[in-house]
Amino acid sequence: MKVAVLASGEGSNLQVLLDTVQGRHGIEIVAVASDKRSARALERAVAAEVEVASFPLDLFDDRAARDRAMAEWLLERGAELVVLAGYMQLLGREFLAAFPERVINVHPALLPAFPGLNAIQQALSYGVKVFGVTVHFVDDGVDTGPVILQRAIDLPDAREPEEVLERLHPIEHELLPEAVRLIARGAVRVDPENRRRVLIDRDAAVDPADPGARPTASGMGDR
Repeated sequence: MKVAVLASGEGSNLQVLLDTVQGRHGIEIVAVASDKRSARALERAVAAEVEVASFPLDLFDDRAARDRAMAEWLLERGAELVVLAGYMQLLGREFLAAFPERVINVHPALLPAFPGLNAIQQALSYGVKVFGVTVHFVDDGVDTGPVILQRAIDLPDAREPEEVLERLHPIEHELLPEAVRLIARGAVRVDPENRRRVLIDRDAAVDPADPGARPTASGMGDR
């Protein structure tokens, strides 16, 4: 499976993908794109010999034109799955239509709670005691697509976004590569009877090279 990654900033989730799935499990990261010319993620991709491009909005008439150009660039490179790894822009329907049920995102909250920007601060302001990470399919809403994987963590004494993010990063770095591996193995599908429900084929989810392993991330449906 050929994977493209979109990122707007540092690219730590991209780096984890490069370190853990690139060239393994039949996965090849073929392109990295950003809306920022100076995104550190682009440097990480270049270092890994992955083709890169930036699509700053000032080069286009509007967001739709930018999305169209970016989708065309990714399709030209054979991308079959698009991973949003810290990409801070909404994608329009035309882009999503080019990759139907093949765009995923990682979000630092237990969706549907606290969608959108500043999710951790939203959660802290609400006074929650449990935080978490969600990997989900992207639709044309704001973090409203079907959930693939989730994991929660108790942080009853958290006060600052930075300390929560520090605890969530390792979870992001586990769940996002796992979701990519599951999709590459054909283990993920949307339930045709309930488009909100994502099913995980637990047999297909097992790596043939490690038949004793079983997926451990929560949020996985039965077949």
